[in-house]
Amino acid sequence: MSMLKELEKQGVKIPAQIKDLLVNAPKVHYFNTTDELVDASVGGAGNSSFEVKYDVPGKGEYTEAVVHRVSNGISANYTESYMRRRDPGTMLIADDKPSDKKKFKDVYGYEFEDLRKDTFEWLKGQELAVFMYYAGNYPVGIGGIAIAPANAGFFALGLAFLQKILPMNDLPKGFRLDSAIYVAPPFRHTHFEGKQRVIHNRLDDIHELFSYNLYPGPSAKKGLYGVLITRGEAEGWVTAHCSTVQATNPYDNTTTFMHEGASGGGKSEMLQMVPREPDGQVLIGRNTISGEERHINIPLFCTFAPVTDDMALCHPSYQKGNGKLTVADAENAWFIRVDGVHSYGDDPVLEKLTLNPPEPVLFLNIDTNPNGTAMIWNHIEDEPGKKCPNPRVILPRHIVNNAVNKNVTVDIRSFGVRTPPSSLESPNYGIFGLFHILPPALAWLWRLVSPRGHANPSIVGTDKMSSEGVGSYWPFATGKRVAQANLLLEQIISTPRVRYTIAPNQHIGVWKVDFKPQLLMREYLTRRGNAKFVQDQYQAARCPLLGYELNYLTLEGNKIPSRFLKVYKQPEVGVEGYDKGAEMLYDFFKQELQQYLQPELLPLGRKIIEACLEGASVERYNELLPMEYKYAFLKKNK
Repeated sequence: MSMLKELEKQGVKIPAQIKDLLVNAPKVHYFNTTDELVDASVGGAGNSSFEVKYDVPGKGEYTEAVVHRVSNGISANYTESYMRRRDPGTMLIADDKPSDKKKFKDVYGYEFEDLRKDTFEWLKGQELAVFMYYAGNYPVGIGGIAIAPANAGFFALGLAFLQKILPMNDLPKGFRLDSAIYVAPPFRHTHFEGKQRVIHNRLDDIHELFSYNLYPGPSAKKGLYGVLITRGEAEGWVTAHCSTVQATNPYDNTTTFMHEGASGGGKSEMLQMVPREPDGQVLIGRNTISGEERHINIPLFCTFAPVTDDMALCHPSYQKGNGKLTVADAENAWFIRVDGVHSYGDDPVLEKLTLNPPEPVLFLNIDTNPNGTAMIWNHIEDEPGKKCPNPRVILPRHIVNNAVNKNVTVDIRSFGVRTPPSSLESPNYGIFGLFHILPPALAWLWRLVSPRGHANPSIVGTDKMSSEGVGSYWPFATGKRVAQANLLLEQIISTPRVRYTIAPNQHIGVWKVDFKPQLLMREYLTRRGNAKFVQDQYQAARCPLLGYELNYLTLEGNKIPSRFLKVYKQPEVGVEGYDKGAEMLYDFFKQELQQYLQPELLPLGRKIIEACLEGASVERYNELLPMEYKYAFLKKNK
């Protein structure tokens, strides 16, 4: 009760259902720092190993995760391989507010209020871990309270890193409980057939988030991302799904990139160095049929400073009215996937930071021993001989080298797409060149369809192309699809000085390229600075959905072979193979765009979508929203 009195003394209004929980639970542990949660993760200061387990009715005692204290932090591993990746179908909506998402009642046939009461009753029977957090970037964002079973300390630690734990005796002036996250892992088994579920309940006074699993991806991270998106939809602003980086060329000119895309689209990778081969060269790609490799020499890379890893606030208070978009990080820590680090030396910067961090960090899906050292290349196996594709580390952003701690203004918004190998014999949509220039109208369309793409390592699913929808953050949004599409279009119209590009990762035709396209794009465009492309350097792409393709590209004296710029130049693909891939892209766009043709859609948005459905040329898209600053005077309702 003393802590409740302290909170009320600071003017924090505590909803009745939360006060009831905290008063009636057998014991409540209040936390003020992540250091306290490090010890809680392993059941106490003297422990080095801990099992997170629950008595599940009808199943008996069930262990969800095994947690180790390691020299560089906390390492948690789930007992089920399914729990090591985010299930994209986790979200349900419990309330009756406007939403295009599935409703809990429609899926399960009864009102969520029944389960809500059962969840609260279960929590009242547990020792609880409780802390205050702030989702966003104070003062833009949402305050909240986390309530979890005390033995789920590692989950609470991840949440406290990501959303910034706040000391309860020193909360910011005016702090409000606008959100709450309740964690009840056994319900995954008793009510949801073992599946991850996250339920949003948007009450008038508080946004409740019920997490029925212990993987932080769909709840502590994407769930609270959804809370931010909900606030933005009500107030008319966007929290973009992107990484942001400021790159500085060897001549001290800085270009700011904002890289968007669906899960696996290269957001975190945009903050990494271009990997070199042992002899210092850069491997552009390897031909998957012939085994041929192509290398280039880059004596000096651009330096860079990371700004955001996955989420960026595009709040109206940040905007400068200069025709560009200004953003700030929406997270307090970064949830970094390290599947690309296979051995020592693959990512020296990240390896150094995680092997000897200035404070403990949280590792997920990394094979460790108690009191040992977690090494980010030592991925746990899902089954013998098969590594988990989604090893992670949660890094507090304040320990990340050169992280920018202020708002930044964006010069280039790029978009990443995971692409499969594509050939005449096996055509697919991997027909992107190294990168393409997009008219703003096409940039908007790509954000509406946001393909999840090939071989996604982060989520449970198939290799087929599927859509993550508006801005690629639609899987986490709770409201209306068209409302978000309108916000994105208004944002693009109001920032006419921003340039747009799109880059593939994994494959360019039959060439395996990993994330090199976006990294080489970063190197090239940073060297160019504000210089415009000369007219003969680009032309309308053979597939108009890809905007403008490059005719030539030279980077530090290295001429990039045309096969990496125009996939139909590859003999294994040719025009016929390319056109079959283009047809697949068109089919995907036609399938996904129909749902946006609602009465609420802005008239300009309707024109752009209808143009696409009619097979518009690149020039037509550029007429609708030109790639010129003068279109700042265009009216969105035109």
